[in-house]
Amino acid sequence: MQPELLIAGGTIVDGTGRQPFRGDILIKDGRISEIGAIAGRPDWPVLDARGLFVAPGFIDVHSHSDFTILVDPRAVSSITQGVTLEIVGNCGHGCAPIKDPDLAKINIYGVHSAYPIEWRTMGQYLEALEARQPAVNVATLVPNGNLRLAAIGLADRAATQDERRIMRRLLEQSLDEGALGFSTGLEYGTERAAPEEEIIDLCRVTAKRGGIYATHTRNEFGQARQTIAEAIRAGEAGQVPVQISHIGVVARLEHEARPAVEQAMAQVEAAQAHGLNVNCDMHTRDYGITNLSAVLPPWVTEGGKSALEKRLRDPDVRKKLKQYPNIVVGEAQGRWDKIVLFECKAQPELSRQSIAAIANAGRVDPLDAIYDILLVEIDTLHEVLIIELIYDEADLRLPFEHPSCMVGSDATALATDGPLAGRCFHGAYTWASWFLNHFVKETKTFALEEAVRRLTSLPAKTFGIRDRGVLQRGAWADIAIFDLSRFRERGTVFEPNQIADGMMHVLVNGSLALKNGAMTGQRPGRVIRRAGP
Repeated sequence: MQPELLIAGGTIVDGTGRQPFRGDILIKDGRISEIGAIAGRPDWPVLDARGLFVAPGFIDVHSHSDFTILVDPRAVSSITQGVTLEIVGNCGHGCAPIKDPDLAKINIYGVHSAYPIEWRTMGQYLEALEARQPAVNVATLVPNGNLRLAAIGLADRAATQDERRIMRRLLEQSLDEGALGFSTGLEYGTERAAPEEEIIDLCRVTAKRGGIYATHTRNEFGQARQTIAEAIRAGEAGQVPVQISHIGVVARLEHEARPAVEQAMAQVEAAQAHGLNVNCDMHTRDYGITNLSAVLPPWVTEGGKSALEKRLRDPDVRKKLKQYPNIVVGEAQGRWDKIVLFECKAQPELSRQSIAAIANAGRVDPLDAIYDILLVEIDTLHEVLIIELIYDEADLRLPFEHPSCMVGSDATALATDGPLAGRCFHGAYTWASWFLNHFVKETKTFALEEAVRRLTSLPAKTFGIRDRGVLQRGAWADIAIFDLSRFRERGTVFEPNQIADGMMHVLVNGSLALKNGAMTGQRPGRVIRRAGP
């Protein structure tokens, strides 16, 4: 059979952590047929990789592209960084299962009016993804926020036994339809009231189906130790592997940031020493980012836009809202000068100003300033982003020193043109390119082979994804080919939508999605379903 492609003369970094070696890769039927020194034939198509590094395609272990890949399946920001697989459904947020589409929108990043929500089950969502023919492979977790919205709606309380049965059934169905595991976002309004025993109940369901539990932890100020301990306890009690999402953010949970991160990593090490399957990941930003609307409890949106507007204008409701513990207030800790409004489309003069500056100019309380902004932006309530300049870079980099720490975008796949041209999510264009550039070239913290392992075989093994994340015979030909001397991020805090430099060719399932640094128009990605226990 005619081979699809011979990748010739590159320096192969195979994803296992072994030292790079010069060699060739032959691709047939979308998989790697041979690897090593391969004598080509005149009629074989050849991709010249001399002077370039050839690695497995990068796996975004913590993506929020659930919806944006439906809107624009090209996933330009990902492909141009060598990303060939995204794991979505993180932080308890995602696209399925869904009972009420309008209600579910509050729990989906990147919702876009151009693409209606016509599915309800996980299987239907995955079929919708397949119909869009994405450029990247996509796998998903089952978001706890969706389970709770489907079972108890906007109620700010623990689920009843009957409601927990509904959640268990929805989780079982979603896992059976192909999800890799279960995720929580215990700091968000839809899940804050979920007690530990409710989470353990769902972890046990996940374990029976051979899945993984990924958690955006509870993250209450002053509770850095307890928040990590709860995640580990849930995994141990549920007998399920645990992935602690963006673990370094515990830095904001204590007045002394570095000890908070150090103890978190120490707890991971202790759990591993005790025989538990506990790992973690970290994003690459040295600042936080979230939707400004996260300041609101879910109940305030009930009844639609007119009801929300009426509530936000009511002084008595505002008093009640100010008592609501939420991620925005938790991250600010009174330092409103550190919370910056990234972009305010309805009031562009407020963009790039801190909440403190906006509040002082209006002579109002910071939270009142936020409610006023949300009133003006009510038509795009969940698109207003804030940047939290609350971290020390060294504290956030600390988790990467641990060999079981993976790296993810914590962002959505985007494009600088098309239906997502005006959208932004920090990290989308920079995460993988920054990681290699910073840790391999700038600080020389890792050898290239170790950095590539963190991006490839480690997440594939952790999430039970077979035949990907390594360059070896029989593996799917997900391959990133790059010029390491040029590979770097270009996006900045206030100009984030800039495509990375130095990624030359990207193959997804053996087909070229990127050639000579340009998108080919091919969209060869697939939906990756859980292979079973």
